Amino acid sequence: RSSCRRPGGGLVQAGDSLRISCAASGTSRNYAMGWFRQAPGKERECVTAISESGISKYYADSVKGRFTISRDNAKNAVYLQMNSLKPEDAAVYYCAAGKFKMLAGTIDARGMDYWGKGTLVTVSS
Repeated sequence: RSSCRRPGGGLVQAGDSLRISCAASGTSRNYAMGWFRQAPGKERECVTAISESGISKYYADSVKGRFTISRDNAKNAVYLQMNSLKPEDAAVYYCAAGKFKMLAGTIDARGMDYWGKGTLVTVSS
């Protein structure tokens, strides 16, 4: 059984970089891992996801070229490197573990079985 521990977040300025990580309490190698975010007044969206093997990756168009997802199965961890942050990236970010399942052009959140508690990323302009 796995669960996602709360990742780190923070306050940064536009243009800055931030790396957040999430450690699973159990083994994560059997699960795809993803990062979702939800800004105030907006629906939750999948930012990026990585398959169990790490071979397949998904990125939302809004973060392509700026964000990078990676995983370390030996550490049961997933990382999100965020570069060139924009104010519109500000949100609560959640890590999740489950299935790498596409639906309507994005990762289906219903395929995620375990969720972290979320961490706030604030980007000042």
